[in-house]
Amino acid sequence: MKYLLVLAVVVVAFYVWRNNRRTERQEREAAAPPRPERRPGQPMAMVACRACGTHLPLSEATTGRDGSYCSAEHRQRIEGPSA
Repeated sequence: MKYLLVLAVVVVAFYVWRNNRRTERQEREAAAPPRPERRPGQPMAMVACRACGTHLPLSEATTGRDGSYCSAEHRQRIEGPSA
């Protein structure tokens, strides 16, 4: 009988604790400013470096006579120092 009483007290205490946590979370969410809607970013054009094959966004690529490169060093290595 003692174990049944202890179990009942534990269950009631757990229910009260869980209910308080749920109430606190709801109050916190109501007080917080609304989150802006997340929208996925716009797709970006990707190019491969002619020297090493690494793919990178076109906006970050170094463009040369023969194509796009990931860095100025790779552009110089393929096209020569005069480029």
